[in-house]
Amino acid sequence: MITNQAYLFLIFVINGVIIGILFDFFRILRKSFKTPDFVTYIEDVIFWILTGLLTLYSIFVFNNGEIRFFMFLGIFIGVALYMLLCSTYIIKFSVFIINKTKKIILKIFNIIAYPIKLIYKILKKVFINVKNMTQKTTKIINKTIKNTKSMKKM
Repeated sequence: MITNQAYLFLIFVINGVIIGILFDFFRILRKSFKTPDFVTYIEDVIFWILTGLLTLYSIFVFNNGEIRFFMFLGIFIGVALYMLLCSTYIIKFSVFIINKTKKIILKIFNIIAYPIKLIYKILKKVFINVKNMTQKTTKIINKTIKNTKSMKKM
């Protein structure tokens, strides 16, 4: 009986650690990517739904649906241990890796986009020159037409 309760307590401590990891996952996302407030609210709702499902699943699978106080104590201790011992390092490391990855992807994108930007600039200059030449030609043609009409009237 006592060993079964100790086993259950350990399972719910592990659940607490998993909840802490899940919480840090959302914290890492928030630190790495700026999102609007409504996305943050949606992330919070997703976190609580996942946490609730994990807790309910564990209660039903490991304790046949019986709720005991020590289960919630185990979850609290698991979250507290994770937050005190690991959270800061995992967040710093993950945010560092994500930011470095974003910089590398941005550099690769800039390398790939450079020829496209160059072609765009060249085509823009060509089209501006063609437009200017067309406008000048149109003005000359219009002047010529006006001149020929005025000469015919005479």
